[in-house]
Amino acid sequence: MFDYEILRLIWWALLGVLLVAFAITDGFDMGVAALLPAVARTDRQRRQVINTIGPVWEGNQVWFILGGGAIFAAWPALYAVSFSGFYLAMFLLLAALIIRPVAFKFRSKREEPQWRARWDAALCFSGVVPALLFGVAVGNVLLGIPFHFDATLRPFYTGSFFDLLNPFALLCGVVSLAMLVLHGATWLQIKADGEPMERARRYGMIAAIVVLVLFALGGLWLTQIDGYRIITEQDPFGPSNPLRKEVVAEAGYWLHNFNAHPWLWLVPLAGLAGAALALLGLAGGRGALSFIGSKLSVAAIIITVGAAMFPVILPSSIEPSHSLTVWDSSSSHYTLAVMLFSTALLLPIVLLYTAWVYKVLWGRVSEDDVKDDMY
Repeated sequence: MFDYEILRLIWWALLGVLLVAFAITDGFDMGVAALLPAVARTDRQRRQVINTIGPVWEGNQVWFILGGGAIFAAWPALYAVSFSGFYLAMFLLLAALIIRPVAFKFRSKREEPQWRARWDAALCFSGVVPALLFGVAVGNVLLGIPFHFDATLRPFYTGSFFDLLNPFALLCGVVSLAMLVLHGATWLQIKADGEPMERARRYGMIAAIVVLVLFALGGLWLTQIDGYRIITEQDPFGPSNPLRKEVVAEAGYWLHNFNAHPWLWLVPLAGLAGAALALLGLAGGRGALSFIGSKLSVAAIIITVGAAMFPVILPSSIEPSHSLTVWDSSSSHYTLAVMLFSTALLLPIVLLYTAWVYKVLWGRVSEDDVKDDMY
């Protein structure tokens, strides 16, 4: 079996894989929901757009559950700090995600236009809010979270919900929202037709430009904010105790890994290249190309954050030495090993089933395909 260091690295990478998988799959669901009022003008068009994601959204959301479960089991300190510190934001996020299935089920129960308009607005809310909040959370993680531990390793969060709404975090939130709106628009290029597809193409091009500009701006801003540098040697095989190190905040340090390993610059460049590819695909009416580009952009932007922060997972802005890292915030060797064995057995089943579902449900959804028993 793998040693403790390798298991910690594997679970750090698996956490990234789960986040990317969630963003790529459920990301286009959120993007389509956010675009719904803009791309669909009639009730039949709205039902057409909804039915491009209706059969798959629930399976896509499994990646979110897997990600939360992985954080709980593999990184308990991260789970404790982030879920308590972001409590109100998490509550709003979960409320938005809960509203989505309710809106799917209830909008077609009555034919009154106002009834359906309200549920369509709820669907739009369920797309915009999570996409924005995920980015705001990432922005605050890069800035550092105001938490500390006591001598018994109990975490204490000293910030508030409104502290999360700072300029850099809001910029990251807009990047996240534009990124997923772009992803949703490219999904509609391959799954819809007619006027909704054409409107999605136009909005997707705007979103791609926003991603290109603001992601580059965020990278420049990152050079001016504090990164977190570990100045004591950490034992990759040591106990999970975040109080056994010394960390200092240093302006621009989040670029250290890129400067130390220049090949890592390919990752943020891939994020820009993916958005540019999606823009070209949308402009040329090439749906498959645009969707590939948006997937590349989503994956690369998320990986960029992980590559910049490694080995830090969650920095503390008030007690930098209490920051959580890959080497001091994981579960035990035995727990990580058992979880890895279970993941090796079950994850291929999830992937095969997901691929089979997409294969069966592949094809465009037109207005003529919308039936009375559909959403």
